[in-house]
Order: sequence, then C-alpha cells, then structure tokens
Amino acid sequence: MNALASKAQLRRGFWRRALVTVPVVVLLGFGSAMVAPAGDQNPWFTALAKPAIQPPNIAFPIAWTILYVLMGLALALVLSARGARGRTAAILLFVVQLAVNLIWSPIFFRFHQIDLALIVIVALAVLVAITMVAFWRVRALAGLMLLPYLVWVCFASVLFSQVRDLNPDAEKIASAGLNAHIAVHTL
Repeated sequence: MNALASKAQLRRGFWRRALVTVPVVVLLGFGSAMVAPAGDQNPWFTALAKPAIQPPNIAFPIAWTILYVLMGLALALVLSARGARGRTAAILLFVVQLAVNLIWSPIFFRFHQIDLALIVIVALAVLVAITMVAFWRVRALAGLMLLPYLVWVCFASVLFSQVRDLNPDAEKIASAGLNAHIAVHTL
C-alpha cells in the first residue's frame, strides 16, 4: 500500500519521537554537567576572574534547559521527515555536534583546560551552524529551532575567550582552589 500519511498521522509521529528525543537530549546535557560541578558549586570556577558580560549563574541551567528542549524538538522534526533528502546527514551532524557539546563541561569545569574548552566551544559553534543548515534543508522549522542554540554558543565562545584572557594562570588557580577546598572540608 502506497498511501500517504495524513497530517494528523504525521503530527502524532512527530510527538511520539519528541517524547523520546526531548528527554534524551535534556538528560544527556544535564548528565554531562553532572560530571563536574559548575557555577558557584565549583571552587575553581568561583576563583576565576569573570568578564563583565558574565550572566548570573542561574541563567545557565535555565538557558540550557530551553536549548536542550528545542534541540530535542528539532531532532524529532527531522526524524519525522522520513524519506527527506539530506535527513541522514542532518541526523549524523546532530549527533556529532551533541557529542562535542557534551564534552565541553568536563573539559572546562573538571579538567580546567580553558584553552581546549575555548577550541571545543568554537568548534561547537561551527558544527551547530552546519547542523542548523542541514536541519533547515530537511525541515525549515527544525533549522530555526537551532538558532537560539547557535546564538548562545557564539555568546559562550566570546564569554570564555574573555575568561581565558582574564585568567592566564588558570591551572595555578585550579591547584590553589582545589587545595583550599580540600583544606576547608578537612577542618
């Protein structure tokens, strides 16, 4: 039978996929963040000098939750576009950019590698832009849903470039911050 799916069937297929993709993307994102504490929970990070453009720490979990939900919805749209030209490439690009996204937090917050974290986040911005174009070609709305993510990652690239410039001795801060943290908890 070669019948086309109705709009209602397509919508149901999208929502079934979204019920999987959204929680998976959100959980992966927050799982990556759990590898090392961030913000005020991280003694090394609190010891770093911050640029004037640094948002309050509460902005990060709120922004990332919204972005991960949008990413999951965009992925569901692309997954629902069965038979669409470029769909497989778009999905593969999404997986690659998500993997790069997930390694950033441990590199920065756990291993304190500011230079490497900056390289990773700039690479992520490029990958998100490419993924956004690939998603746009499959479903324009899916590409648009990645635009806030691209904007946030570009902002984060600028932010962490400034953090790096303000903290040329970040590895020393890492040792001193961890030693002070250990000393406080052993008293």
